[in-house]
Amino acid sequence: MAGLQANTPSPTSLTVHQRSGMLEVGFSDGQVFQIPFELMRVYSPSAEVQGHGPGQEVLQTGKRGVSVVQLEQVGNYAVQPTFSDGHSSGIYSWDYLYFLGSQQTELWVDYNKRLQAAGTDRDAAMPEKSGHGCASH
Repeated sequence: MAGLQANTPSPTSLTVHQRSGMLEVGFSDGQVFQIPFELMRVYSPSAEVQGHGPGQEVLQTGKRGVSVVQLEQVGNYAVQPTFSDGHSSGIYSWDYLYFLGSQQTELWVDYNKRLQAAGTDRDAAMPEKSGHGCASH
């Protein structure tokens, strides 16, 4: 099992491209994706971004210039990046990276729709955090 799903292709290469702001991931099925750090950050699988259930997602803004300052392997199934804005709680399984890479066009469209619906843009500063009682982050 390569990721969290048995049918996920295994990663064959993983390269952090700081200059272009991309994580390049090659998979055993021949696919190679260049995933922008910004996309990874705004779709972080962490509870801080995804919430604890449907409708609890936190729209991320101001992440256009974010970089990956550290990338650690988690077992044989994932990596955990630390981003330049301090976010480090997302664990990106191989299947989630494959999803981000293969669906990035649709994800950008969805992200822009959510920004528009919120009356903001991707370069706006994140609002100050308010305590919501979550002990997981």
